[in-house]
Amino acid sequence: MNIGASAITAIVTLLGVTLGGWLSLRGQERSWRRDHARQWRDIRLAAYGDFLSAYRQFIAFTLEPTANITIAPHPRKTGESMPFFDETGRPYRENLESAMMAIRLVSDLPETVVAHRNLVTLARRVASARGTSTEREIPSELFVDLWKAEQEFVTAARREMDLPDIYTPT
Repeated sequence: MNIGASAITAIVTLLGVTLGGWLSLRGQERSWRRDHARQWRDIRLAAYGDFLSAYRQFIAFTLEPTANITIAPHPRKTGESMPFFDETGRPYRENLESAMMAIRLVSDLPETVVAHRNLVTLARRVASARGTSTEREIPSELFVDLWKAEQEFVTAARREMDLPDIYTPT
């Protein structure tokens, strides 16, 4: 009887140690996943913030009375034009392009990528319109579309990071 009781005690102890180790491993894995998700959220938040900053600087430069912008026909899109900047404006365009690529690298949802691409397209249209007119002559419809696209991007980015919507439909 003594050997049987010892064997049962040893088996129960072994099962307890195994179960404890398994539970500890699961807890560590959950903690790692939470930390990983938090790091990616921080990376995305930084990339989205950098993109919005670059986009706003691009638009602000485009609306400067001294901005020198020329346009050329888009090589692939009929009826579309592409804005070109002088050496003063080139950093704004390059910063926007760089921030745009960062979004493509870190975005988790296709909706965010589509919304950011629409926003960049409209920003380029504003710059193209500025290339043929003064800042005051840019059609107001372009700005209505631009602000709507900005809201759509912010909404998509917030949704991707599990944050509540801040815009209400108008």
